[in-house]
Amino acid sequence: MGRITFVEHNGAKHPVEIEAGKSLMEAAVENGIPGIDADCGGACACGTCHVIVDKSWVESTGEMYASEEGMLAMTPEKTDTSRLSCQVTVSESMDGMVVHLPEFQM
Repeated sequence: MGRITFVEHNGAKHPVEIEAGKSLMEAAVENGIPGIDADCGGACACGTCHVIVDKSWVESTGEMYASEEGMLAMTPEKTDTSRLSCQVTVSESMDGMVVHLPEFQM
């Protein structure tokens, strides 16, 4: 289908195959991406799947709801393009997307 690249804080890149309809968190966990712990299993209740989306891709991640904003408010490395990967549904249009992992999750 396509690929999304997860980039660790140290610059290590992890391209993964994506499957439409799954969450970005599921793609990360299924591929052993370091730093995506997903402690709550995708319930938007922990913030351990925080990613920073490249600015050119942020619109493709969809709308952010209040529950996600609340969880991200507690994240020390929150940026304007931060998302919880459990709240981002993968689509074919995300082929080539790059997301960065914050340092504190490593």
